[in-house]
Amino acid sequence: MVFITCLFFGFIIAASGSIVPSFLNLTVVKFSLKSGVKSALYLIGGYATVLFFQANIGAYLSNILMENSQYITIIQKIGTGILILLSINFFRLHYTIKKKVKKEEIDKSKAYLHGIGMSLLNTTAIPFYFTSISFLIGLDYFEYSFINSLFFSIGSTAGSFSLYALYATVAYKIEHKLTYIATKMDFILGCLTGTIGIGNIVYMLFFN
Repeated sequence: MVFITCLFFGFIIAASGSIVPSFLNLTVVKFSLKSGVKSALYLIGGYATVLFFQANIGAYLSNILMENSQYITIIQKIGTGILILLSINFFRLHYTIKKKVKKEEIDKSKAYLHGIGMSLLNTTAIPFYFTSISFLIGLDYFEYSFINSLFFSIGSTAGSFSLYALYATVAYKIEHKLTYIATKMDFILGCLTGTIGIGNIVYMLFFN
């Protein structure tokens, strides 16, 4: 029964986190519009591979970082720096690449590796899982162990994959309505990552 609970909470938490607009799900939309659902699914497979380990790490750190908050600040600073760099890169892509979107088949291995790379840059994932699991521990819904963490990670991987796959499928089916948005996707990603990065800087300067 415990493993079902861990799977359930992992799925719900990851799915909820994937709903919120981020550079990961917007990149899924971009891939789906540019290269089709198949390439987007390989990209998502790359995401899921990394997310599985990030959920495990988040569960493990939930027992440690609650007593060592300085490490959370360090992770937050590193994540903020990466977000700002990503924002600059997305703006560079927007202003240097021609706006017309052309269908271009991307090799499945490249899509998968791109997904791994993007997911590794998503430094908000581990703090997200850490916070969520710490909340569950506080409510006595989760007790850390290797097995519980494993089932939670499996559930979270399934939840993330399902939501991202839904993004890819929906984007592909309504492609004709998203043509203009597709040409602005790098700009949107730049604004999103930049806003989150600046928000983190403000939080660390005035609220930490």
